[in-house]
Amino acid sequence: WKRMAVVMQHVLVVYLFFINFVALATMGIDKRKAKKGKWRIPEKTLFVQAFLGGSVGALIGMYCFRHKTKHRKFVVGMPAILVVQLGIAMMMAYIRMS
Repeated sequence: WKRMAVVMQHVLVVYLFFINFVALATMGIDKRKAKKGKWRIPEKTLFVQAFLGGSVGALIGMYCFRHKTKHRKFVVGMPAILVVQLGIAMMMAYIRMS
């Protein structure tokens, strides 16, 4: 069981790196499309990526690319998703330690 737990931790770390990279890249792509007046990535997609674990990447992308930083929904929503995710992670760590 211990080996399986270690493998699952590695899978989770790889997944989180991947989803955060995707969320960051999606913000950059959407910003470029916005500048060129092209078809845009739906806001729902940006939030789903954050909800699925990419909230850090989405936040970095927002401020790196200066994208969606004037939209209250994003300025409040993305950090809120991150806070909830951190709370869940802390609860899981507490349960695992007890």
